[in-house]
Amino acid sequence: MAWYDGMRILYQVPGSLQHLYHGVVWRGNKRKRCVYLTFDDGPIPEVTPQLLDILKQEGVHATFFMVGQKAEEYPEIKERVKREGHAIGNHTYNHLKGILYSKNDYIANVMKADRLLDGTRLFRPPYGRMGWRQKHALRQLGFKICLWDVLTHDYDKNYSAERMVAIIKRYTRNGSIINFHDSVKSNERMLEAVKQTITWLKEEGYSIDVLSDM
Repeated sequence: MAWYDGMRILYQVPGSLQHLYHGVVWRGNKRKRCVYLTFDDGPIPEVTPQLLDILKQEGVHATFFMVGQKAEEYPEIKERVKREGHAIGNHTYNHLKGILYSKNDYIANVMKADRLLDGTRLFRPPYGRMGWRQKHALRQLGFKICLWDVLTHDYDKNYSAERMVAIIKRYTRNGSIINFHDSVKSNERMLEAVKQTITWLKEEGYSIDVLSDM
């Protein structure tokens, strides 16, 4: 058995727990051999353009959950993401941890990012956490809240590209939403893992698609 089998919850939240946190998308179409590559925390010039080069070379599209402040600082990268056919999601204006803020302050922060992200209705809370009232308010505003089915831990320097790919191979299934980060912390390890992941997904017959805000 692989070293991570006994710690599955670190990489894939069990369906029973997903059900408790209802009103959130954890996984795409389970009947279709398709997965979704997603990237949080960008865009940044140190990483995102290199990632876009890889995706373009492989003919693959992904979903970028952007921090509004970074999209504001690097609008040319945001526009490249759009121009090359990728989807954009909202990741708050400055990466707020929802449980530390009131509902009103949190929603105001999300809407500040919304004005910079062209009205996308896709949303992912930073750290994968927010309050119940915040979640309800966002759903009332028409946001589609997307978490993930496979967590790579690419932000942790102890996770090599090979370790991340091993997790992906173990837990990916039809409809999996795979979570990466286009951030300085993940950088080269993530880029190498993405290359290997795309190769493996193609070999396994998976298509790779973007998340829809519908």
